[in-house]
Amino acid sequence: MSTSTTRTTENTPDPAPELRTRLAALTTEAHRPELAEVDLLPTAEIARLMNAEDRRVAAAVAERLPEITAAVDAIAARMARGGRLVYAGAGTAGRLGVLDASECGPTFNTRPGQVVGVLAGGAAAMVDAAEGAEDSRELAAADLDALALTADDTVVGVSASGRTPYAVGAVEHARKAYGALTVGLSCNAHSELAAAADHGIEVVVGPEFLTGSTRLKSGTAQKLVLNMISTITMIRLGKTYGNLMVDVRASNEKLHARSRRIVTLATGADDTAVEAALDAAGGEVKNAILIILAGVDAPTADRLLHTAHGRLREALAAAG
Repeated sequence: MSTSTTRTTENTPDPAPELRTRLAALTTEAHRPELAEVDLLPTAEIARLMNAEDRRVAAAVAERLPEITAAVDAIAARMARGGRLVYAGAGTAGRLGVLDASECGPTFNTRPGQVVGVLAGGAAAMVDAAEGAEDSRELAAADLDALALTADDTVVGVSASGRTPYAVGAVEHARKAYGALTVGLSCNAHSELAAAADHGIEVVVGPEFLTGSTRLKSGTAQKLVLNMISTITMIRLGKTYGNLMVDVRASNEKLHARSRRIVTLATGADDTAVEAALDAAGGEVKNAILIILAGVDAPTADRLLHTAHGRLREALAAAG
């Protein structure tokens, strides 16, 4: 047997007992004795129980709104100076970060690399487990070094347990080596991850429906918080007009239709005027809205938005 598959040797103590003890102390790993015979229940009753558990998640997130608010304001300030938003995690938590980052381009027209998801084990770990990658702080540091972080960047470590070495290592390295802003998102109180970060967000949703399966309530909680972090940050950066996605990137027919609808909702103009404005603006929704509402031509709309750093309301005010 090769050394890579040998579990223990005479000179290498088995770390499993200590790890089992540490995991047993985590809320996310706690066992629910009352669900010990859930497999014997009718499908409808299992679904009802899971749904009841999921309703706890939003309430748990609500308890952490002050911490989320503080983190978002700090992130937005850095990104306004040109900084990037980087999510770092392993397993389900890391995949959720990659998902949120990948959706910022088409939704908010973020520039390439402005919002990044870093996953332990790389792209292949999106679909296949990367054994051992989550246990490496050194791997996290190397992945962040490859991004050439700056002090204006933000690294959000995501880990349900709050102890995953990859996530904790990412936050520690970003803070110490680069002076980047750091956020630690976990689902256990008094976590190592939160303690290592500038902003700790601990959404405690309680034991999972299936013992230790943190893709359930913990994953849902993390998704909700990541939604808030990216969406509110983009609102603060002026990438919306009211609740309209005026920075949407029309990369397919559905998004082309959405662009036309957004311009219509923002301006009340008829289809002919909307199409003409979008054509003149090269498909840019903000510019088309400014052309219609301010009565300016396309070059003027582009100049006004550039001066306003892309903030449509400021451009409209400047246009009078």
